[in-house]
Amino acid sequence: MSDTSRAVFLSGSPLRHITVMALTASLGLMAVFMVDFVDMIFISMLGKAELAAAVGYAGAILFFTSSFGIGMAIAAGALVARALGQGDTETAQRRATNALIYGVVFGAVFAGIVWANLVPLAKLMGAKGDTLELAVHYLAIVVPSLPFLLIGMVGGAILRAHGDARRAMMATIWGAIINAVLDPILIFGFDLELTGAALASVAARVAMAVAALWPIVRHHGGFGRPSLATLRLDLTPILAIGVPAVLTQLATPIGQAYVTRSMAAFGEEAVAGMAIIARMTPVAFGVIFAMSGAIGPIIGQNAGAGQYARVRRTVIDGLLFTLVIVAVVSVLLFLLRGPLAWLFALQGQALSLVFLFAGPLSLLFFFNGVIFVANAAFNNLGHPFYSTVVNWGRHTLGTIPFVILGGMWWGAPGVLIGQALGGIVFAAVALFLAWRVIKGGGPRVPVRPFARNGRLIGLLHARR
Repeated sequence: MSDTSRAVFLSGSPLRHITVMALTASLGLMAVFMVDFVDMIFISMLGKAELAAAVGYAGAILFFTSSFGIGMAIAAGALVARALGQGDTETAQRRATNALIYGVVFGAVFAGIVWANLVPLAKLMGAKGDTLELAVHYLAIVVPSLPFLLIGMVGGAILRAHGDARRAMMATIWGAIINAVLDPILIFGFDLELTGAALASVAARVAMAVAALWPIVRHHGGFGRPSLATLRLDLTPILAIGVPAVLTQLATPIGQAYVTRSMAAFGEEAVAGMAIIARMTPVAFGVIFAMSGAIGPIIGQNAGAGQYARVRRTVIDGLLFTLVIVAVVSVLLFLLRGPLAWLFALQGQALSLVFLFAGPLSLLFFFNGVIFVANAAFNNLGHPFYSTVVNWGRHTLGTIPFVILGGMWWGAPGVLIGQALGGIVFAAVALFLAWRVIKGGGPRVPVRPFARNGRLIGLLHARR
């Protein structure tokens, strides 16, 4: 392993580490999301409402598939960071290798299941007629590339676990560059419209996978030789974090799918407006979306080293950082409402929805940030199931009744208002549970399996 493989988060200011990790991670994320944002601008320029609506429906399903990758990346990052915090670079390399293998295999199976059910899934979102056909066509091209996206996500998580935020960021930026270059060429130059946008996304995922793996091989000791014995050894700890993390991440697109279906009742213009907001949100709040992945390795390394006072300080600093970012971004969104209306040629229902989001409603995104920080604590302190409970609660009990009531009282804007208000309750629940976990002072899932006399013991040992 190289010098950059040392546990770099065990000293220095936690707030400084959070700032560096979150900002660099968010640059990579925002580069990807910015391309999605530009995709929507290009599609809007074609002047066909059904294309914008199709992208909205497809986006909800792609969010579902990418959430699977995020869950696997969380497992890889947490396990590698813990091993590095314990000073065990050999275990870190082995876990990186096996987490990547499992991620690709599970991802391919998951992509196959989704691909075989694209029509019913798109109908479930509320798509119909020409919009349904367009959404399914787009998804049929993009969904099979999920294993490449998983390689990029898991590789990026491994890099962040090593503290190499810059190279993790560059992997996503390279993917965004490829997408940004190919988009106008394929959409307009070859007149492929939605097909061109889909092909550009596939190429971007391949580029991101290559850019994530290369620095691991070049600067962090690469990957070990896999074997059935080591794959069996790491399966339990990977699943112990990965399964709850995947379930946690799947809650968000399922909640968003319900919101999309609820919005469909108000027409394609409302769905198109929501699709624009869906692509604005990660661009505007990329730093907050990056928070869980950025703060996780800091918590993981310090937990692995037993430095729980620094774990507490990291979580507090993460919440303060989130508050400042949300306040600043909300002010900027309010000031940019006019240019946004011009950029997307907004009118009617779409204009009302975007203006509602850009300002007052965006302030409530702070509570999503609280949940992100709490989930990072759960996943890296051995309580990933808490993340599952909080996220599913937020996107079911914290979404469905609020969206129903909001839609009944205020129409399409009420759907967005209800979705935002539901986050407040579960942010409070997440914060309460996170503080209990931190006060408990240690992980309750396997951290470092060991062998004695050739027999594996302690694999499921729970630290009390």
